[in-house]
Amino acid sequence: MIVFDRNKLENSVLAEEADSLKNAGFIGKEQLDIIKKQLPVLNSHKNILVRIGFFLLGSFLYSSICSAISLLGIAAIERSWEVFPFLFGIIGVIGSEFLAKKDYYNHGLDDAFILGTILNFGGAVTIATEFHYVLPVSIIVTIISLVMFLRYIHLLSALIFYLGLTITLGYAIFEYLEAGQAILPFFMMFYGAGTYFLCRKLNKDLTEPYYYNGIQLIKSVSIVLFYLSGNYLIVREFSASLSNTYYEVSPEIPFALFFWGFTFIVPVLYLFYSLKNKDRIMLWISFLAIAFSFYSFRFYHSVLPIEVALTLGGLILFAIAFFFIRKLKTKESGLTFKPDRISNSNTFLNAETLIIASTFGMKPEAKAPDSPMEFGDGGFSGGGSSGNF
Repeated sequence: MIVFDRNKLENSVLAEEADSLKNAGFIGKEQLDIIKKQLPVLNSHKNILVRIGFFLLGSFLYSSICSAISLLGIAAIERSWEVFPFLFGIIGVIGSEFLAKKDYYNHGLDDAFILGTILNFGGAVTIATEFHYVLPVSIIVTIISLVMFLRYIHLLSALIFYLGLTITLGYAIFEYLEAGQAILPFFMMFYGAGTYFLCRKLNKDLTEPYYYNGIQLIKSVSIVLFYLSGNYLIVREFSASLSNTYYEVSPEIPFALFFWGFTFIVPVLYLFYSLKNKDRIMLWISFLAIAFSFYSFRFYHSVLPIEVALTLGGLILFAIAFFFIRKLKTKESGLTFKPDRISNSNTFLNAETLIIASTFGMKPEAKAPDSPMEFGDGGFSGGGSSGNF
């Protein structure tokens, strides 16, 4: 399924890990240079600004090709112009394949053609269905983005795939189940939780490290989806917008007490779970969820003036941060305030291979010195003797 050369792809992963080890101080610059010279890698860019620049260049190239095709077929546009978005999507596939064969990976040019392919096929189905059907569009976008992620290891395609799958399942339940609107929040909760544990298992049993970041991204989004699915503000306002009963104030929802409890309990559980399992991403999500929970409460119940609430909130957060800094600043292991030398938990995934490669690169095989005693064809006795005394 993967279009790239497996050796170069694995070397690219090892090179990224080597950069992490060098930044953490485990290897020196000389070792890093030797590793990169010995490992042929794919053509990619880590600098986000450079990658954005090449993305804009690729978008211009992609649009120019599509414009040229449109000019060549301008006579047929009036009769069957709906075919052109499908044709533009095929051009995106051809361009993505060509750039992948030329070893372009997370480069910027390939991003333009991959995302353009998804956009054009989604737009083509939207036009073909005359803008009336959401489900076919979301299904096509989900399938195309999944193929793009599996074949080109494209991170944004993994995100689009999960969002498209979420929209597909949510829309199908809302439209085709009689009690779809009532069970939709609960379904999304189970769906988000199931996705999280599935991604944990996939990463635990993962044998191909280049899929790790995409699965990790989906796992992080599933945490956010689980919280938003039970957040009181989201459920109440979204239900009102779907039922066309939204006027100045949205109506109260059933099980309001459950959703209020969910809104405040889940972020706290996120916080404790992330500290226990040393999950950095969930820790940051828990902070954002706690802040959004208080915003949800203030959206309906303004207890204090906004300036007083912000001041008290800042003082409370400062006191909590100061307390934990004092408690953790002297710890050397476990949960500590010491700076993390390596922030990526996947850095040592193939460290053994990396160390072996760097070791053989730094120290060429030494030739053993010649022994002063010559063995074989002995002069008077022993194995290999010639029989002469």
